[in-house]
Amino acid sequence: MKYCKFIWLTVFFLNLFSHLHGQEAKLIIARALIIDGDTVLQGVTPPMEIKSYRIYRSPKEKAAYEKLLRNVKKVYPYAKLAGQKLREYEVVLKAAPNDRERRKIMRKAEDELNAKFGSEIKKLTYSQGKVLIKLIDRETGNSSYTLLQELRGKFTAFLWQSLARIFGYNLKVKYDPYGEDAQIEDIVQQIEKGQILLN
Repeated sequence: MKYCKFIWLTVFFLNLFSHLHGQEAKLIIARALIIDGDTVLQGVTPPMEIKSYRIYRSPKEKAAYEKLLRNVKKVYPYAKLAGQKLREYEVVLKAAPNDRERRKIMRKAEDELNAKFGSEIKKLTYSQGKVLIKLIDRETGNSSYTLLQELRGKFTAFLWQSLARIFGYNLKVKYDPYGEDAQIEDIVQQIEKGQILLN
């Protein structure tokens, strides 16, 4: 009985508004509850993220965040490309008949990427390199060391890890979006939603 009153009221008001505006009314049926004489519409709202305004405790903290933001914006496209290329080459590598053919394919891919992006990646700063290593793990689901091990062999991975350690990097580092890398994750999500532009 209560639902009938609601439907009749909805039709009445839609009909009234359609005559006032000279347009045909669209009938919208929605679920509702009547609680103590009030009609309460029921519906599902899309998920939404609520964030507070970023407050910095000091100018030094603000400068550190802005530097991190610049670094993520600089290396994010390379990490995204690494993930995309890895997925492409995984298909090709699975189809390779033997390890020799697989190594040929990997050398060709490495030369291709070096020719296209080698000079740009060599110009990255120390902190940009650290962020890139973490974002590669985020995009591929594997640390840089694991990727080297799978694609180039254990010995090559060991050599690169040893060289990286000399310069202060660690290719075995894992991406931690809820802990140490929470700020990087926040920036990446904003980039993916279009809230932060890369240019």
